Amino acid sequence: MSNYHYKYHSQDDGDKKGCNQQSPANKDNRKIDHRHQECMDRAFRLPVFLSTTNNLNAQQQRFLDRLIFEMENALLFPRTLPVTEGYPESILTDIRRLVSSSYGMLAVNFRRFLVETIDVNTGPVPPPTPVWRGSVYSQIEPSMAFQFGLPLLLVREEDTDTNNGIWAGGIAPLNLFIVWRSDTQTVEEFFRTPEWRSAFANWAAQVRNAYYIQTEPEFRYRCN
Repeated sequence: MSNYHYKYHSQDDGDKKGCNQQSPANKDNRKIDHRHQECMDRAFRLPVFLSTTNNLNAQQQRFLDRLIFEMENALLFPRTLPVTEGYPESILTDIRRLVSSSYGMLAVNFRRFLVETIDVNTGPVPPPTPVWRGSVYSQIEPSMAFQFGLPLLLVREEDTDTNNGIWAGGIAPLNLFIVWRSDTQTVEEFFRTPEWRSAFANWAAQVRNAYYIQTEPEFRYRCN
């Protein structure tokens, strides 16, 4: 009796196996194609600094997701710290690097802390009415972007920092402000308002203008 055993595979068996189980090479090719498409998507979008906080409730998260959708549809690439960007340096240096490598900033000041003043270092104590405060970086990042000259659009959740920092009245140009009335206005209602659509379109146009200005050569050779 022979000590060898033979196993026969028909062509049909091979075809069935190919249909049911994909080769590692095909999986790798699909991963490469997906990553290549992601790179292509980013290549056609202008990088902008999206200044926001990482501590969001469900309604604020829906707003931020919808905002990112709007920006990507306008062929802009929103960059945030530390979600999409990160450098092994101090936070201020990270912000400066992101500001200097972007062509615009859209800052969203969400409600973060409900605070009440119980005492002050001098003068009368203000009325004990609680007020909303946003993230401290909602003060720092837009200020650095303004100093650098980036096109700015400031979106504030209603009643947030109304008397605090750059979000107080008269500090920043009023035409940069858009208010989301989160208590009475849904996310979709906000993004359908003429105020938002007009301000966003104007800001996006400024971002593209900033891109062309910053990428033009300092010296142009021209034949007369």
